[in-house]
Amino acid sequence: MSFIAGVLTFVLLLNSLLLILLVLVQLPKKDAGAGLAFGGGAADALFGAGSGNALTKITKWGTVAFVVIALLLGYLQDNLHRGDAGSADFLKSVGQKEMQTPAPSQPAPEPSPAPAKNQFSTIPILTTNGAAATTPAK
Repeated sequence: MSFIAGVLTFVLLLNSLLLILLVLVQLPKKDAGAGLAFGGGAADALFGAGSGNALTKITKWGTVAFVVIALLLGYLQDNLHRGDAGSADFLKSVGQKEMQTPAPSQPAPEPSPAPAKNQFSTIPILTTNGAAATTPAK
């Protein structure tokens, strides 16, 4: 089924390139103003008797094919990934391995080293007679 999805993806890519080229090749009508760009009179142009030339008809059928292929491809991809037994088997085997192997014992925590004594551990204090006395820092 994944082969069919790959083929449909390739066909969808070719169809989208064809649609891009068809839209770029078509010439606008003389009366195609801003009103027609926003949907005014689009129903007459689309469903009118004998409306359009060969390029517009190919463009219409190309867009229908694009939508149908995109929906079909979405459905196939959904079915492919929903019934993915490979990932379920992998998760099941991982769960079994975790239950079989005991958890490693935690090593004893290493004692933290004593704080190093630095050169600023004593603070000189001047006394009233001008002599310096040192006291430990707090």
